[in-house]
Amino acid sequence: MEAPELLGLSGAAVQIQIMSGGYDLNLFASPPDCKFLCSVCHGVLKRPTRLPCSHIFCKKCIFRWLARQNTCPCCRKEVTRRKMVEVNKLRRTIGRLQVKCKNAAAGCLDTHPLAHRKEHQDSCPFELMACPNEGCTVQVLRGVLDEHRQHCQQNGQQRCPLGCGTTLAALEGEHHNCYRELRDAWVQRHERNRTLLLGLLGRVRRVHLTTSLIHQQLAQLSNFLEDDDTLLLNAQVQETEVPPEAEMRGTQGQGVL
Repeated sequence: MEAPELLGLSGAAVQIQIMSGGYDLNLFASPPDCKFLCSVCHGVLKRPTRLPCSHIFCKKCIFRWLARQNTCPCCRKEVTRRKMVEVNKLRRTIGRLQVKCKNAAAGCLDTHPLAHRKEHQDSCPFELMACPNEGCTVQVLRGVLDEHRQHCQQNGQQRCPLGCGTTLAALEGEHHNCYRELRDAWVQRHERNRTLLLGLLGRVRRVHLTTSLIHQQLAQLSNFLEDDDTLLLNAQVQETEVPPEAEMRGTQGQGVL
């Protein structure tokens, strides 16, 4: 796509240029082809979006433009938003353009594809990093951060970088692993709880056995007492009853008298 001039830039259009939605031209290792430029911000297209009239702009730029006037910035044709589409093929092509590191002024000479910019930034030795030692406000290049930490005046202590809140000495930081320590502590507590539970279950079983034995003994005692009551009752009955022979002998004795 050619980079046509905007038709009569208004104050709103000038403001849109200042609030660029595209990539800065100075970011690229060599000047990009004009077909990759946005006609609104004059930067390299970011998330290129094509209108029904085939003109392409940065997605952010065109939405800002349409918020003020519903026409194409180039041809002034009315825009139907539901017919706007993102051009992913063009986006991938732009992603392969070589860019300079954002730390080039600090000395980084690396160039890499635009799509890999964040990956390089996360490992660039010229990236400014805050000293992790608690109380130190110095920012140094990533490449010399380890050396700074060795001589840092706040090197004595630092907060756990994993977020557990532990204050660590310099030598402890390399071996501190709060996730592992938490897991080990959980395992130990789990084993301790398991031991306590097994002990409690053993006591419950012993209580159950003792209770069953007591019930059996009470049942035996109850049967024994019932048998004893029966024998005592029979003895009492026998004592109160007079045998017929004894009654007859008593009658005969009275007759002789």
